Amino acid sequence: MTTSSITIIGGGLAGCEAAWQAANLGVHVTLYDMKPEVYSPAHESPDLGELVCSNSFRSNDPASAVGLLKEEMRLLDSLLMQMAEETKVPAGKALAVDRQKFAAAITKKITDHPLITVIRQEIKALPASGITILASGPLTASDLAADLARHTGAEHLAFYDAIAPIVAADSLNRDIIYQASRYDDGPGDYLNCPFTAEKYQRFITALAAADKVPLKSFEKQKYFEGCLPIEIMLERGDDTLRFGPMKPVGLPDPHTGRDPYAVVQLRMENREGSDYNMVGFQTKLTYPAQKEVFRLIPGMEHAEFTRLGSIHRNTFVCAPEVLQATLQLKKHPHILLAGQISGVEGYVESTAMGILAGRNAARLVLGQPLLIPPADTAHGALIRHLTEPLSKHFQPSNVNYSLFPDFDKKSFRASLPELPPLPNKGRRRSRISKMEKAAFRSRQALKSLTAWLAEQ
Repeated sequence: MTTSSITIIGGGLAGCEAAWQAANLGVHVTLYDMKPEVYSPAHESPDLGELVCSNSFRSNDPASAVGLLKEEMRLLDSLLMQMAEETKVPAGKALAVDRQKFAAAITKKITDHPLITVIRQEIKALPASGITILASGPLTASDLAADLARHTGAEHLAFYDAIAPIVAADSLNRDIIYQASRYDDGPGDYLNCPFTAEKYQRFITALAAADKVPLKSFEKQKYFEGCLPIEIMLERGDDTLRFGPMKPVGLPDPHTGRDPYAVVQLRMENREGSDYNMVGFQTKLTYPAQKEVFRLIPGMEHAEFTRLGSIHRNTFVCAPEVLQATLQLKKHPHILLAGQISGVEGYVESTAMGILAGRNAARLVLGQPLLIPPADTAHGALIRHLTEPLSKHFQPSNVNYSLFPDFDKKSFRASLPELPPLPNKGRRRSRISKMEKAAFRSRQALKSLTAWLAEQ
């Protein structure tokens, strides 16, 4: 054990994960969180690790990029993965949690750790010395954001992330709404609100005309493509929602035996099933407009909302200009960034950066070489995105296979099983190949990460 210490600013997913990783390496951590002294516009719980946008960590399929990232995090002793498993709720092939139980479990683990000291205090400036991890999240308070700008010398970028509403289960009309997961047999884990063409047209007409929360004079409208408000999607065409969050394919209505014209899916929000999250329904409609428009959804005519949607600012650095691959600032290497402020997007990706930042901060204190994960792993692909962007216009990204380097095609072909020919099924063969490539990448990544960890 060592008496040396690191400072972590921010008690969200990335900050808590970083604290857990560093403390488990024998380094004392002082974790600062401004709640309950100060709350951001999107936070309401005093607990650490509060989830504000959704209760889902997305796909749990290890062949998917985000599923692979979770598998890697499990190998890295992720606190988030442990607590998510303990507090998960049914969500089909996704990993979703009871957010209150999840945050409470995170808080207990962090506060009970003998090498972690939690101080409830707002930090308005970065320390001039000492190893520090900034994990203040997308809603970093203005004073701290201004100080970060002074340290980086780079202009901050901002867009607006929209939060989906939550509806009370007992206010839903189950004579209309049916239970099913896409393409799955059995009852499924989602509730589905089916639209006819007429009802869909009525809904999008009302949505287009509804009142929106106006942007302030100093705000610029810039949204993350993976989390667009539904009204912004609708502006791209009447059928955009039917091919996006309201896609009905693979969800036949048991009342008709056919796929509906469009569907709104509801995902269980807590273990008791008393609340449901409107999947993909991030919005910046005003509160009265949300109630009026969303009650046009079949089966939600008398819906009671336990939380309405809202928008919040997401602040992040232009990572390629200011970050090293170790997550240290180029100009101030005693400061590391973790979470969304580093330039990744999503709960899981933010936490993954917390893992790497926590381990590297501890290794700085211990005088050990810093870590950069292999590029063919999901963690390495995210670091590559932050330091070697595919576009000159940097934008935060979820993990996906386009961020990975090219793989050995010879080894891939050798890994394929012998399959019988599929006459006149070219499109199907292409889909199988895509799935096989994803599975191959996943296997290679886990093998690479395991070998890398054995060398540490």
